Amino acid sequence: MNDPLLRVLPLLEVSRARVVRAVLLGSLALGCSVGLAAVSAWLIARASQMPPVLSLSVAVVTVRACGIGRGVFRYLERLASHDVALRGMAALRANLYDAMARGPVTGVVALRRGDLLARVGSDVDAVGDVVVRALVPAGVALVVGLGSVALVGAFLPAAGLALLCCLLLTGVLAPWLAARAAATTEVQGTAARADVTTRALGILEEGQQLRVAGRLDAELAALREADARLTTAGDDGARTAGVSAAISAGVQTLSVVAALALGMGAVQVGGSLAPVELAVVVLTPLAVFEVTSVLPAAAVQLRRSREAARRLTDLLPDALPEVAGPERGVPGADSGTPPVVAETGGAVLGLDGVAAGWPGSRPAVVGVDLELRPGGVVALVGPSGVGKTTLLMTAAGLLPARAGAVRTATASPTLFVAEDGHVFDTTVLENLRVARGDVTPDDARAALEAVGLGGWLDALPAGLDTVLGGDATTVSGGERRRLLVARALLSPARVLLVDEPGEHLDATTADAVVAALARHARATGRAVVVATHRLASARDADEVLLLEQPEHDDGAPARLAARGRHADLLRDVPAYAWAASQEA
Repeated sequence: MNDPLLRVLPLLEVSRARVVRAVLLGSLALGCSVGLAAVSAWLIARASQMPPVLSLSVAVVTVRACGIGRGVFRYLERLASHDVALRGMAALRANLYDAMARGPVTGVVALRRGDLLARVGSDVDAVGDVVVRALVPAGVALVVGLGSVALVGAFLPAAGLALLCCLLLTGVLAPWLAARAAATTEVQGTAARADVTTRALGILEEGQQLRVAGRLDAELAALREADARLTTAGDDGARTAGVSAAISAGVQTLSVVAALALGMGAVQVGGSLAPVELAVVVLTPLAVFEVTSVLPAAAVQLRRSREAARRLTDLLPDALPEVAGPERGVPGADSGTPPVVAETGGAVLGLDGVAAGWPGSRPAVVGVDLELRPGGVVALVGPSGVGKTTLLMTAAGLLPARAGAVRTATASPTLFVAEDGHVFDTTVLENLRVARGDVTPDDARAALEAVGLGGWLDALPAGLDTVLGGDATTVSGGERRRLLVARALLSPARVLLVDEPGEHLDATTADAVVAALARHARATGRAVVVATHRLASARDADEVLLLEQPEHDDGAPARLAARGRHADLLRDVPAYAWAASQEA
């Protein structure tokens, strides 16, 4: 499907009945406006002839009804259309997260957090707005426009035809020009908006680090430049709106002049049109063009929504999972399930000659074979930068394998625990419930104690109900890492891929965290792969995979230099034994 908007729209789960109701209420509201103008024109013209008052009573009541109905139906239309839009945005976010969790999504990992936030925030809103700001106005314009042409045509067919031509002119030409002008400005505006969000979030979260590194002024200057680009895009859009408004005003004047000329001819020649009816024919178009005045903005919104949908498709797998209602994929923003190639021999995860690397660059690791069974523990070791994280992300399905195949059991969802996984601005308990919504306080305490955070929990002012603050800025790096590991222990995933669980921890605590993961795997039948640069932490693993780059070739991909149990590698691989002896 080439149109990204058509690909994303099903994820809104829009109810056709609700859309029809919104269009109907909008048509009644604008219909009251047109009826008010037509009946008022007739009433004023007829009253000037001084007829009996009772002959005007029906028209007087109709004017009042249209005046009241316009406001009432407009309010009801706003409720109905925004109900559709808000429901659609909520469904789109849920389905977006569900699709990202179920299918391999390679575009997410390359995004900065601010850009990702802009996509699941403002871009989702822009796609949801296509209903309330584009589809509903277009439907209302069609219904009321045709009704108004029929009304004027009932008095004077020639005037009705002229009104139809003018409505088509302003309803097609002005939106087309607006959409054409917005083709560039919306792309620029969307990119600038994402840049503003990315840089603002970076400055808010990493302001102190940027200041220490001497980069804060540069980031502030870049933020101002991005904001200027966003303002420029808005100004360009305003000019487009001005041109469209000028076209609408000009065509509206043309329709009134045409109705006046045709109507006067009909009154003077043959008397086919009464003078009172002339007022209706001439003045009604003044209200009718309200239906087309919103179409240029609807065309711009359609373009904006399509551009937002294009950015959202980067977060979706190639094949969207079927929308399955409220029960969606594995909880956890850090999860991903690799494509199933085959399920053999009871293994929950297998790598067959896998080469791992980022798209568009040379592989970081090549030739990796692995057979991971329930309860198995594998340690992936090697120096920092050798490609351990890249290999884990490939095994999790977050990156496509550059060569070879990733095998996973259908009933064994995989959780990738990133080194910089997000901690939310909420309580300790709710942060742990990100992994599984039914986690009890006892479950949470047991998981925290398993990773050595029992004393930390007891020292918190409100225990599990203590609010951690945005991205865990109130805890240390080591506490944050263990909190993420505790969340992983509580998840329903059968395979845990944990990246550097001992980072920011002292040697003893780091080894204890890896040991806790190993005990958890053997006690629950889950499988664990731990990436670590600390060799002593690997002593609790069933198998150790040592990654090394070839000597004298820094650009070459890393390969498996050795594999086996920790004790065997200490005995048989001198380089491994020497590196282990250098650790504190």
